[in-house]
Amino acid sequence: MLFKFSFLALAAFAYSAPPNEPVSILSQSSDVQPNGTFQWGFETADGTKQDQQGVLKPAENGTVEVLQGAAAWSDPEGGKHELVYVADENGYQPQGSDIPVSPKIPAPIARALEWIAAHPQSENQEKR
Repeated sequence: MLFKFSFLALAAFAYSAPPNEPVSILSQSSDVQPNGTFQWGFETADGTKQDQQGVLKPAENGTVEVLQGAAAWSDPEGGKHELVYVADENGYQPQGSDIPVSPKIPAPIARALEWIAAHPQSENQEKR
């Protein structure tokens, strides 16, 4: 039964996907330097754009590569999407309207957390 369901789901996905048509590249660039810096980018006829730059930066534990980039594309329904990012010793840091944002902490819970932080339990207090 699971095999039938998996096969039907895969078949439905395959038939619903748009045909793969080639997309023209309008512009493309790439530059790599001996000192480790680089930049590349491209733009296609369907509006997809992507670029990235990288530099080497001294850090406590040696050298860290710092990347900055951006991507823009349209989904099959015509919605526009954009993403910018930095990746460095602090990790990958994307920004864009498509990235989910957690809801705000309700005021009563925020007050309770503040009170707990301001009144830590001492080791002498009885634990329940």
